[in-house]
Amino acid sequence: MTQELILANATLILAGETRTGSLKISQGVIADISEGTAVPAGAVDLEGDFLSPGLVELHTDNLERHIEPRPGVDWPHAAALVAHDAELASTGITTVFDAMRVGSIPRGKGRYLKYARQLATEMLELRAKEMLKISHFLHLRAEVCSETLAEELSEFTAEDRVGLVSLMDHTPGQRQFRDISKLEQYVKSKRGMSDEEFINHVAELKDLRAHYGDMHEAATVSEAARFGAVLASHDDTTAEQVATSAGHGIRLAEFPTTVEAARACHEHGIKVMMGAPNLIRGGSHSGNVAARELADLELLDIVSSDYIPAALLQAAVKLGDIWGDLARGMATVTAAPAAAVGLTDRGVLEVGKRADLIRFRVGEGVPMPRAVYARGARVA
Repeated sequence: MTQELILANATLILAGETRTGSLKISQGVIADISEGTAVPAGAVDLEGDFLSPGLVELHTDNLERHIEPRPGVDWPHAAALVAHDAELASTGITTVFDAMRVGSIPRGKGRYLKYARQLATEMLELRAKEMLKISHFLHLRAEVCSETLAEELSEFTAEDRVGLVSLMDHTPGQRQFRDISKLEQYVKSKRGMSDEEFINHVAELKDLRAHYGDMHEAATVSEAARFGAVLASHDDTTAEQVATSAGHGIRLAEFPTTVEAARACHEHGIKVMMGAPNLIRGGSHSGNVAARELADLELLDIVSSDYIPAALLQAAVKLGDIWGDLARGMATVTAAPAAAVGLTDRGVLEVGKRADLIRFRVGEGVPMPRAVYARGARVA
């Protein structure tokens, strides 16, 4: 934590506007904000670069990629966590909700095994030893189409920094995988399944959903309340599914797959989060609704990096171009996600808030981070 630091001659990205000015940091929080291009003695001259709140990431698969860099390769977890943390810091992310799947299928070629409790413990231990650069919370992805979800959820407590729990249902033929050919392409490439093995895999998943689904859904809603975590839906497709989400008390929707679902979310007061890769690529890799379409329809509230950390800042800048308002675009990755999970101490440049900051420039439409600060200390 830096004692005192002045970042001067910056283009400050404030709530609803950008303005040239300086920001003073003291004891890890923003102590003062002033206008103008003056560079006081001892201050850092940002030369007109943008200065934004640090990015708040609610849904990233990046940690899973580090612990299993290739199928079947289990990388040492402490090293993976440290590398993941450093990578996020380098992209301007200063708060992350690390996505960890709970709910496993222990048998068969399509199996996926339990790992979240052990990995979460290791992450919390590294955090306690101050080995991580940025702020980490847990995001438990509760897979209802599994055998062990209730058992795995029971292993977590309110002391585990579980800030977000999402209801995941990857049963073939609905939500993300309405088009089963997309699931077939994904699973065959990842697991090396034959045609017959894939057919059997689909049947097994449907059987699991029929046997455990309703019980797992109810357990997830109950356990999220026990943790004091925000509960999110995932891949809502129809207005009926959104109504069910609203009935559970959900106020955050991850990646609704249709305009119908996104519109229903807004009607129920549910914030809509979409993936940055979807926005940047111009469409969903699963064939679902494009994030750009939701942005044009005023149905997009929050952006997540999903599987490419560097995409988060790029997507915010792109939204700024789409809407003609950089401050609004940046709010989708700062103020809006912070508010959605109840973090009132960050996400905006205001006196008294955490000094989590990113300095960047934009060239050829690509943002270039130049410095990242967490609680006033430079971390990248």
